[in-house]
Amino acid sequence: MEERVLLVKYGEIAMRGNNRQLFVKRLVDTIRKNIDSDGDFYVVREQGRLIVESRGSEINFDTMIPKINRIFGILGVCPGIKVKDQDIENLKRVSLEFLKENLNGKADTFKVVTKRSNKKYPLTSNEISAEVGGYIFDNYEGMKVDLHSPNTTLYIEIRNDAYIYTDFIEGCGGLPYGSSGKAVSLISGGIDSPVATWMMAKRGVEVSGVYFHSPPYTGERAKEKVKDLAGIISMYTGGFKLYVVKFTEVQLYLLENVPEDKLTIFLKRAMMRTAEKIAAKEHADGLITGESAGQVASQTMQGINAINAVCTIPVMRPLCGMDKQEIVDKARKIGTFETSILPYEDCCTIFVAKHPETRPKTSVINKIESKLEKLDELIEKAFEEMELYEL
Repeated sequence: MEERVLLVKYGEIAMRGNNRQLFVKRLVDTIRKNIDSDGDFYVVREQGRLIVESRGSEINFDTMIPKINRIFGILGVCPGIKVKDQDIENLKRVSLEFLKENLNGKADTFKVVTKRSNKKYPLTSNEISAEVGGYIFDNYEGMKVDLHSPNTTLYIEIRNDAYIYTDFIEGCGGLPYGSSGKAVSLISGGIDSPVATWMMAKRGVEVSGVYFHSPPYTGERAKEKVKDLAGIISMYTGGFKLYVVKFTEVQLYLLENVPEDKLTIFLKRAMMRTAEKIAAKEHADGLITGESAGQVASQTMQGINAINAVCTIPVMRPLCGMDKQEIVDKARKIGTFETSILPYEDCCTIFVAKHPETRPKTSVINKIESKLEKLDELIEKAFEEMELYEL
């Protein structure tokens, strides 16, 4: 008897040491959460694999694969069948039927690759491949063997049961979400910061977001746009906290009290200080930004150094070595690009200096900021009055 299953492959987790099972358990829990509404399914642990099986209803690959493949830590999935009768004659028959069904009767070139995890099986991996491959060649008219570059590869895995599949559908990779600590990401409505957030989440970091809102200079549509971006990220993470901080008073105070060419640096420092307060509230150990080295005036080495000077926890900038096209390509791939380019401006765009300083001196910035008597009070007020959205 055969049944449809999904073989789930993970990569980096397999190289973990004694804590590998903790990573695998987190992955299993996330898969179960994502497919809970699809029917009565369960996840079986096998060596180097997770296998999604049904307790009754048949698996719908079209709906289930996207839900599993966007889980961080998964290399990809293989839709296939489980075969309980592992007798070689039955494997030959079932493999032929499976290949014909997947190729829709079209002639093709193929090879068979076998992985025998069950070492008690009487045939070696090469012997199984030879037996099954020979049978398919003899009984599938027009089918030719090509061991070097076949159009189709039939995979057979011999475990407690046998599993047969042909396709590997690539997933996100990375590490299970939440397995690498927590951080707070500064999210604007642009292209870069949602990508940076996604990339750190892919590395297993549990991320909360903070958006700085400046009514009436930025409208409700700008805020909704950021909430939509956070919602897209939550499709990968299973949930997302977004803090919205009203920053108008802080920005107007800085506009009136700091040199115009240094305004952007002071604004970003104030944002970092506020984000650190949120990090403390969330018990997070780092901040995330979408900055890329040299992309805009404040992202020079001197500008980044001046911004970092107010931070007491690490600031991660996963996009720092990427150019704009690479970031755009990634945004398209993860599904944030079309939302990011909607024409609703964020506070950084509204309050940007016309001729920003590109090589600010941290000592000068610190000296000016020490004289801003109301800044601490305004930052604390913005923090106390922020809103939280759980997506």
